[in-house]
Formats: sequence, structure tokens, C-alpha cells
Amino acid sequence: MLQIDNTIISFDVLEKRFVCDLKKCMGACCVYGDAGAPLETEEINLLKEHLDDIKPFLSKEGIASIETNGLYYVDVDGDQVTSLINEHECAFTVFEEGVATCGIEKAYEAGKIKFQKPVSCHLYPIRIDKYKDFEAVNYHKWDVCKEACKLGNKLDIPVYVFLKEPLIRKYGKDWYDQLDYAAKHLSQEEQNQRIR
Repeated sequence: MLQIDNTIISFDVLEKRFVCDLKKCMGACCVYGDAGAPLETEEINLLKEHLDDIKPFLSKEGIASIETNGLYYVDVDGDQVTSLINEHECAFTVFEEGVATCGIEKAYEAGKIKFQKPVSCHLYPIRIDKYKDFEAVNYHKWDVCKEACKLGNKLDIPVYVFLKEPLIRKYGKDWYDQLDYAAKHLSQEEQNQRIR
């Protein structure tokens, strides 16, 4: 584990390789799972404020779910998560040529809102667990992402490098630069040990 400020980062974030391969997984992380996408309170407020701008980019089923069940619910872990369509995909999921994508992100790309998507989605496969005095930054392994692991290994791209933009969004550039320095230092240390 590595500590930066009030975060504890799993070495898997530095060592595992990962690059999303949407043509292979078809956006399965938006469809499968045991709950909706985790939301921060600020994100719920943004979604409420901009829902009318997002609705044109959602499916009829997604709109119906939000109107019936609300934007979010509290799951068994006590987390605020996006509502689901028939207890299946996220209510904000839309499909393009069979690939699951995000209606929030579509509204962002169209210039209708300035909120890209929930940071928990942007950060996946990193999951953040919040504790009283620190946040644990962990790599989440899931079978639906096996093709992303294969592509990441092929391209030799670590999880934290693939997720540079959302990590900076979440923790800032200085935090990311410290993470990058630590990762490169640890990698060099490992190489030196192999030579010995």
C-alpha cells in the first residue's frame, strides 16, 4: 500500500494493466452488477439541477425509472447509487449499436451540461472506499473487464495511467504527480532487485 495525503492506494492500481475495450465488453459495467453507480452528494445535486438537459439523451425506460424511483437510492452498503431499469442497467444507460454508454456523458459531449459523468464511473476499475480518516483507492477486478486487462497487458498501460484524467479530476494534479513518481520509483526499484 502507498499513502498520499489522506489516501491509501493499493499497489494493484500501479501494477495491474488495464485499457477499456468497448468493442469487446460492450459497456457491460453500465449493465451488470449488484447496484447502481455510486454517487457523491454534489453529483446528486448536479443531476437534479440538470435533469431536464440530460433527459433528451436517455432512453424511455431510463426516464420512466427516474420518474418512478428517483435519481438514486441507498444500497445495502449505505451508498447513494443511481436508479436502475428493472433492477438491471443504470437508468442513465443508453445503447448505441449494442454498446452501453452514458446519457449523462452524451449530454456533456453535446455541450448541454458541464458535468461529465459520476466520478465513480469515470474512475472504474478503481473503487474508492471512504473511512473516517482516509480513503482507500483500490483496483476492482471483475470478469466483465477481462478484455480490458488483456488489452492493457498488450499495450503495457497501468491502471493509474489509463485513469490519469479521472484521478486528476478526483484528487488533483499534484496528487497524481506524486502517484506517478512513486509508481516509477517502485518500478525502477523492482528492476534493480532483478538485476541483483
